[in-house]
Amino acid sequence: MSEIIEKNLSGLKREDYQATVQGKQTDLYTLRNKQGYEVSITNYGGAMVAIMVPDRDGKVANVIMGHDNIKDVINKPEPFLSTLIGRYGNRICKGRFTLDGKEYTLAINNGENHLHGGPTGYHARVWDAEQVDCQTLKLHLISEDMEEGFPGRLDITVTFTFDDDNALIIDYEATTDKKTVINLTNHGYFALAGIANPTPVIDDLICQINADHYIPIDPGAIPLGTIDSVEGTPFDFRKPKPVGRDIDADHVQIKNGAGYDHCYVLNKKEVGELSFAAKIVEPHTGRTMEVWTTEPGVQCYTDNWGTGQPGTHGATYPRRSAICFEAQHFPDSPNRPYFPSVVLCPGEKYTQKTIYKFGVER
Repeated sequence: MSEIIEKNLSGLKREDYQATVQGKQTDLYTLRNKQGYEVSITNYGGAMVAIMVPDRDGKVANVIMGHDNIKDVINKPEPFLSTLIGRYGNRICKGRFTLDGKEYTLAINNGENHLHGGPTGYHARVWDAEQVDCQTLKLHLISEDMEEGFPGRLDITVTFTFDDDNALIIDYEATTDKKTVINLTNHGYFALAGIANPTPVIDDLICQINADHYIPIDPGAIPLGTIDSVEGTPFDFRKPKPVGRDIDADHVQIKNGAGYDHCYVLNKKEVGELSFAAKIVEPHTGRTMEVWTTEPGVQCYTDNWGTGQPGTHGATYPRRSAICFEAQHFPDSPNRPYFPSVVLCPGEKYTQKTIYKFGVER
């Protein structure tokens, strides 16, 4: 039985998200756990607009960047802000790939490359929504054959569950009627200090990433073709350190990403295992977030292209005031046969699970 929560900790108004877009109804859905904390999501792009969790003193604040009405969600300067991403998260070189001898041409929307499914990717689609109960939301989308140039009609379900341990669990499933490529992710812009005017920058954020290797990129953020050790580089987060310590280091890869905008190759014992990927600690509030995923990689992005855009309830989002952990397969994998496969065939099911677990350190 579905349950719609009208009042919420974030002060967001459901009616401000209700409109007819693409011939469908948009709405606001709030998940509330038994502790009384909340996650609010709109079915336009699956955009998360509020995650209300406490700090070490019990003060509750919103720790995700979003907007407080559907018009601003649709027209936001950063189109991927805290949304679902597909059909292919990250970049595909020159928007081209070959599958079974046939070349496919995609939308070019990031320099000369394809990024995050293109301008009308899943971040810009109205998903069918079902609030299963007060802690679970199911979003469903049909992505037609040759949409944004990708072959195959995808049938996709993404389930958000906010459990009683303040863990936001995102389960992805998809099937296809034609051989295709797929790489779904979530592009949450996390600001554990709490969004504000201005939202504090993340320099002091303590970060740990469970990866011995990362994928170097060219100036267009396309993989160079190697998988490099983090040892002795600014990319070594195996032991916790402040994000700001090396974010402007004199290193070619930092320059190519304008900071951190790289895919980390996660340490895994088994392919597809649900394992620890990353943790951040906000030292001023004590808020923490752990990332667990079944994916082989996680793109760490430090909001290097932030513009100071306005956000929820008068908040502003300066450059580098959020961090993203986009659990995914590697960038440009359709053109890199030595990377883990992103091919999905008829009769197979694509699955992915990523968990963002919020906590407090005293």
